[in-house]
Amino acid sequence: MRYEQGGGLTDAERVGRERIRLEAVGRFEGGEKNREIAAALRVSERSVERWRRQWRECGQGGVRSKGSPGRPRLSDAQITRLERELERGPLAHGWADQRWTLARVKTLIGRMFHVSYTVEGTWRLLKRHGWSWQQPARRAIERDDEAVELWKKEVWPRVKAPRRPAGPGSSARTRPVSR
Repeated sequence: MRYEQGGGLTDAERVGRERIRLEAVGRFEGGEKNREIAAALRVSERSVERWRRQWRECGQGGVRSKGSPGRPRLSDAQITRLERELERGPLAHGWADQRWTLARVKTLIGRMFHVSYTVEGTWRLLKRHGWSWQQPARRAIERDDEAVELWKKEVWPRVKAPRRPAGPGSSARTRPVSR
């Protein structure tokens, strides 16, 4: 089943789907065929076949909802603690520079909470809590912005070669005049 905008089922929708599966179980017990059940419940025959197999193997509990597949593995208190640690910076956690990478955040989560995330899962977690991707500005520590501005205003115009006008004797192409 494909979901709009890449999302999954809400808790209410999951309960509704479970109700349909439990109704199918009642029909299994009544001896109905898969095709009849699929038509009555407006689902695919393949789903009914899967539910029947789960029902045979595990009983009614086999068709019950397993819950949300994307349950957050960190509590709100843990997220708050993680954010405080991220604000302290990578230097405070043993890295040599001041850049947080997803791999470093993933490692920090593992160290602090003994929970393993993938790099992609780490990105989704951070994004869900309002963090954004940022490209670090790479500038020399010794950079003097005032000296750079002065150089651009005074020295660069003298160094820059003047543009040659396109005219007779220049290499600029001209269109032949149509007659």
